[in-house]
Amino acid sequence: MTVTQTFGEYDPFDPAVMADPMPYYRRLRDHDPVHYLQKWDTYALSRFADIWNVLEINDGTFVASEGTLPAATVLARHNDGPVPDPPLHPMPFHANFDAPIYDEVRRCTAAPFRPKSVGKLAERIRALANERLDELLPLGRFDLTQDYGGIVAASVVCELLGLPTELAADVLAAVNAGSLAQPGSGVEVAQARPGYLDYLRPVVADRRAATDTGALPIVDNLLAYRLPDGSGLSDTEAAVQLLGVFIGGTETVPKIVAHGLWELSGHPAQLATVRADLGANVPVAREEMIRFCAPAQWFARTLRRPFTLHDITMRPGQRIISLLASASRDEREYPDPDSFIWDRPIPRLLAFGRGQHFCLGAHLARLEITILVTEWLRRVSDFAVDETAASRPPSSFQWGWNSVPVEVC
Repeated sequence: MTVTQTFGEYDPFDPAVMADPMPYYRRLRDHDPVHYLQKWDTYALSRFADIWNVLEINDGTFVASEGTLPAATVLARHNDGPVPDPPLHPMPFHANFDAPIYDEVRRCTAAPFRPKSVGKLAERIRALANERLDELLPLGRFDLTQDYGGIVAASVVCELLGLPTELAADVLAAVNAGSLAQPGSGVEVAQARPGYLDYLRPVVADRRAATDTGALPIVDNLLAYRLPDGSGLSDTEAAVQLLGVFIGGTETVPKIVAHGLWELSGHPAQLATVRADLGANVPVAREEMIRFCAPAQWFARTLRRPFTLHDITMRPGQRIISLLASASRDEREYPDPDSFIWDRPIPRLLAFGRGQHFCLGAHLARLEITILVTEWLRRVSDFAVDETAASRPPSSFQWGWNSVPVEVC
């Protein structure tokens, strides 16, 4: 007898979806690629090609005026027309604005994340990775996500934002706490969780008071920036613009690295091939790790103009959520997408988004993943993940392996 698995309606905040969204994504891709969520007045896009084409549009049809990761309370409000940009003050995270404000503030924070600047960080990241391994390997057992990649990524974020690296563990804990918030509360950086700004406001205040004379262009550019009305940013407003770096730079890479190494350990032949030439093979395997393991599930946009997709016309004020994690498992883009294949051809990737809101830290993330995986495989000859103790908490957005206990030999 054939048993057919049944699922309820897709809803990003439904506990069953948050526990494992993949079966829901598959059904949406096959049967309802532009799925209407009446409760939220939102359309869920699940196919790679549709999301790729929609995110390319930057003519003002889609904006993030309600946030890129809005809470359920925001989505529950059904709009009767276009949603304007938020007020200039108190200024929320810049991604909530359309051009030119979004583009201008993004440029203020972009300098450390350009390819040339990122390349200069390689040796520092390698040193941080090896410092962690020096401390962890004698222990024999530790958490691959938190203790290895988590501390290294948080240390890099601290240095980029002018914080002492001694705070890396605290920063990591603060970001993890925000990601594990109650279902439906959202993880919108425009509504910073308590504690985030406690790290960032003092950095801004010190720069404004000229008590810190070191180079910190990411903050200095924000302090020099003027909004269209001629006003500048307060300390809190400038700190809010740093939250994308603070959060995104801390939580994503560790989960990809830990999960990716776990996948390699479960495929001994693939692991042996990657080990045979780390310099050539890790950057290739890195792309499959990003496709297969990236924890971000979706991002939202609000329509300002009518838009039609698959004969469905969406009106201004309605929203779309682009299911990036579904796109990464789309059979139309990747053959056998639910299998980890280290050297899979990946001509296109959506894990970092696309278009106007393409992830600012994509170059840095790729470098960190490459170095963390390379140094691990260079120094650790054998390791085993304690699968029974690994933890992947339910989440409407960051569905990733928060804890991957590992034993090294």
